[in-house]
Amino acid sequence: MKLPNLQAAEVSENKVKSYLLSTTHRDGRHKAAFFAGCGFSEDHWTVLSAALLKHAHDHDLAKIEKSPFGTRYVVEGIIETPDGRAPLIRTVWFVENGEDVPRLISAYPRKRKNQ
Repeated sequence: MKLPNLQAAEVSENKVKSYLLSTTHRDGRHKAAFFAGCGFSEDHWTVLSAALLKHAHDHDLAKIEKSPFGTRYVVEGIIETPDGRAPLIRTVWFVENGEDVPRLISAYPRKRKNQ
């Protein structure tokens, strides 16, 4: 099963530049180190945004969690990177109650089961 309303999924510039690629964000700086190590950069943030959307298109849902505020969707699989590696990542998307647009809330590396 794919992320619902996938064609409308959003990855905001702020989420990518100020969180996933920010070396100064308290929670995001470790993610920034990972994504920079794969060839992504803040100057070309749209490359990571497109890769995250493609990740959601390429992989099925791993988990669905309901909350009082909406539904959280987890997608796991490899992501295409500028440096040609294919690391396993998890993306987390959220659809607020009363809306139908999935918005990226996080992305981070995962270890492969054989590692």
